[in-house]
Amino acid sequence: MNESDIILGQLATERIHAAQVANACVAVFGTGRDAPAVPTAAFREASVGYLAWVLARFEQRDQLLSELIEQRRRAAGGTLEDTVPIELGSLAAREGTSRQALTRLERALGADEPEHARAAWQAFGQFFNALWCTRREAIERHLARLPRIGSWRTVGVIDADSILEERTRYAQVAAHLPPGITLLGATAG
Repeated sequence: MNESDIILGQLATERIHAAQVANACVAVFGTGRDAPAVPTAAFREASVGYLAWVLARFEQRDQLLSELIEQRRRAAGGTLEDTVPIELGSLAAREGTSRQALTRLERALGADEPEHARAAWQAFGQFFNALWCTRREAIERHLARLPRIGSWRTVGVIDADSILEERTRYAQVAAHLPPGITLLGATAG
């Protein structure tokens, strides 16, 4: 396995894990089902911590991607003949950003009435699955076409420590799942 495979594999893993955690949150908090208070509180803390962390990382990557595209555009004298950066720039500007997902997550967390909370969690889940996941998958497909591994390193911000941190946070979510909730069946796409 080469470095580009590791980077793209980790990006895909983080996207899939984020979708699983988001969908598990919607299953617990967006349906009105009664779950035990203590496991739900621990699950909420672990899952929201994971989502905030991973979405912030994806937002950072989007900013780095935009900067990289702009640098390449300036180096090319304002024009780019390579369509991959142009397509990536278009995708980076498309609705479904991690910042928008974080805003919806905050709304769900801040809803004070149970009915508003359920609706906010459902809206978060719909946004996450319809816009965020679709946008991320498209960006990853275009990243795979970038010719320089240095660009992938810059945009991915992935190293052994970040991989370990992601796996640890995901395991904490899995350890606090309420009864009847799984992560494996909660994929989006």
